[in-house]
Amino acid sequence: MKYHLAIAALLASTALAAAQGISGDVVRIGVLNDQTGTYADFGGLTSVEAVRMAVDDFKAQTKGIEVEVVAADHQNKADVASALARRWFDVDGVDAIADLTNSAVAIAVNTIGKEQGKITLMTGPATTRLTNEDCSPTGFHWAFDTYSQSVGTAKAVLEQGRKSWFLLTADYAFGHQMAAELTRVVEAGGGEVAGSVNHPLGTADFSSFLLQAQASGAEIVGLANAGTDTINAIKQAGEFGLAEAGQNLAGLVIVISDVHALGLKAAQGLLATTAFYWDRDDASRAWSERFFERTGRMPGMVQAGTYSSVLHYLRAVAATGTDDGPTVAARMKQTPVDDFFAPGGTVRADGRLVKEMYLVRVKSPGESKGDWDYYDVLQTIPASDAAQPLELSACPFVKGE
Repeated sequence: MKYHLAIAALLASTALAAAQGISGDVVRIGVLNDQTGTYADFGGLTSVEAVRMAVDDFKAQTKGIEVEVVAADHQNKADVASALARRWFDVDGVDAIADLTNSAVAIAVNTIGKEQGKITLMTGPATTRLTNEDCSPTGFHWAFDTYSQSVGTAKAVLEQGRKSWFLLTADYAFGHQMAAELTRVVEAGGGEVAGSVNHPLGTADFSSFLLQAQASGAEIVGLANAGTDTINAIKQAGEFGLAEAGQNLAGLVIVISDVHALGLKAAQGLLATTAFYWDRDDASRAWSERFFERTGRMPGMVQAGTYSSVLHYLRAVAATGTDDGPTVAARMKQTPVDDFFAPGGTVRADGRLVKEMYLVRVKSPGESKGDWDYYDVLQTIPASDAAQPLELSACPFVKGE
């Protein structure tokens, strides 16, 4: 009941906020992500370019609203990110912060956004805490999370009859949440996690961890990590001969730039769940070709999702005539998403974009027709299966607390 009253109050304030107009006569969007470290290719500077594309497309469709983009590197440090976010909000007039790769960073900035009624558009982080205990009425989780990745990949592997897992887990919020979600799915499906080991973020040497995975005898070695951690683990698993010994790798957060960096010879056969593949249909191809012209590479789900979240935000600003965070957030949740990334997607009360996902297998070199032709889409995961059910949410304002 409290949640419904809060939403009613937000909707009632729309007219007042619209009368206030846009603060400083400009909408400022900050892109805060890792631009030099482990996740620099996960989102990084190409996510900044995706935001600029969204702004350009918005300006072409909507006249009279000025939009500026600023960007910074959070260095995968929550304290650095928090300081940048506070300066942007308090001093620089930033209205929304996008991307926020790294779960610990996203939690910190989302909390600040909640305190100040500012919009956060989170496409890079994975932890489901962002729509549960650390949710914000003005926070949005757009591309993927630990639930979507574990449900897609783990269920597919279980259906193939392979039930024993060993997990290599990045030792911070994202990795721990991913491992917990996957363990739940595997055990619920009659499988077992035979062992697990945590590794430091950004480690260059996986040898001791891979030796433990070999010794476990598990059929599947699950990589509950991302970025260069995933790339290094896969490369070194090949050197240790895990596949030749009968163990298969499952990347829980694989983006297309990882496959590009690895090459198909090393990455072939990997299973993964993704929110986006550039070659899925005409609309995704058309946007991706524009992105390629600007960046020299095809987009992954983080870049495509960042574009989608920013464009949806800007459309809500135009519809309400204000950059007031709570008012814009309410409009974003009222309005279906209409773009190549999430056709027919909806935004729930907890800020989670609900859309279909795709189970993909990385092609072999012989199957690929050329650069960036990397995935076979094995199945579409319905939107209803790709997000944690809302009734299980631990988000305080959704629960009416």
